[in-house]
Amino acid sequence: MPRILIFNGAPQAAEARLGEKGARPYETLIKESLDQHAPGDAKLDYFMLRVADGERLPQGIALADFDGVWISGSPLNAYRLDQPSVREQIELCRAIWEQGTPTFGSCWGLQVMTAALGGTVHLNPRGREIGIARRIQPNEDGRRHAMYRDKVDAFDALCSHEDEIAALPAGSTVLASNAVSRVQSAVIADGARRFWGVQYHPEFEFATVAAIIAVRVERHLREGLARDEADVAGIVADYRALGGDPGRTDLAWRYGLGPDVLDTRQRTLEFRNWLEAEVMPYAARR
Repeated sequence: MPRILIFNGAPQAAEARLGEKGARPYETLIKESLDQHAPGDAKLDYFMLRVADGERLPQGIALADFDGVWISGSPLNAYRLDQPSVREQIELCRAIWEQGTPTFGSCWGLQVMTAALGGTVHLNPRGREIGIARRIQPNEDGRRHAMYRDKVDAFDALCSHEDEIAALPAGSTVLASNAVSRVQSAVIADGARRFWGVQYHPEFEFATVAAIIAVRVERHLREGLARDEADVAGIVADYRALGGDPGRTDLAWRYGLGPDVLDTRQRTLEFRNWLEAEVMPYAARR
């Protein structure tokens, strides 16, 4: 039974605020995303740590006991080294890398591992990308890489981020980009060690993005992403409706959405590919 460590990099208080607006826990989202792609009769076992709140593995459990690690999103900034949680998460990422456990990072996961291994992260000068990341295009390396097996040549994805990768660590390969971020996905490799990361959120659902938008209304208005609170409320309502019924053709047409973002299996293909290419072979070797 492959065992997955859920590295939750978001403070519990921040996740609770999203929960008040209708979002489900990150732990639930990633479990459902991975479980639907578990190959054959495989059942995945999970252990979750609220790393942002200082939780660490209890006595008797070590990083070597896991076949995969998933690093969640977070409202933290990898360049805020004045914050103890940021420094601690960077140190834990280094330990995970040294252990050699296959790891997948979503958004903050990509950023914090990049910082841990010598790359840099900065505030995106092109502004915030929230809601739908448009026209993410795998490059030649991406089209050849297992991450994008069965993925369309250009796709949309659910997202929320204001930071981006400024420089990747040694051993990195950019796999996909769009007009907002040059590094929408990348892999880092050194011998048998492998890290896969994406700037978007395959694990998110529309209710998650609706909640993120709903708790940051003033920020969106200040940044010019909406004209007034009624605009924001309309988007939140539409996203919630899509979350309840992805078959809403009227809303799909309004927002220009296709199965790459509406269909949960297509939206999460990166996780299927990670399980099949990295986690299951690693588990078989242990």
